[in-house]
Amino acid sequence: QVQLVESGGGLVQAGGSLRLSCAASGRTFGNYAMGWFRQAPGKEREFVAAITRSGSRVYYADSVKGRFTISRDNAKNTGYLQMNRLKPEDTAVYYCAASEISSGYYYTADYDYNYWGQGTQVTVSS
Repeated sequence: QVQLVESGGGLVQAGGSLRLSCAASGRTFGNYAMGWFRQAPGKEREFVAAITRSGSRVYYADSVKGRFTISRDNAKNTGYLQMNRLKPEDTAVYYCAASEISSGYYYTADYDYNYWGQGTQVTVSS
């Protein structure tokens, strides 16, 4: 198993930036594809971004494409989500997730991820 802990959330003004981190412990982080999801109050959890085990391929939801960047440092057992040009509609609890999958692939559906962090709150004020 792998344990995930997010950090880096907070309150930021619209147009600002935040970088979320996802620290992994347990098994080898590089064996897992990683994703970021978010859930706003009263809404279902939605996909934000995903990255393959090596970081060679990434994928973004249309709502964040061009503003957010997902990355990972397997040597540090840490994944990241750099969020730029934040908008009030980005306000949500952000979760990182991990799942075992063949190299070069990733998942975009939350039900495909086996391991989840506790979430970190991101609030964007207008």
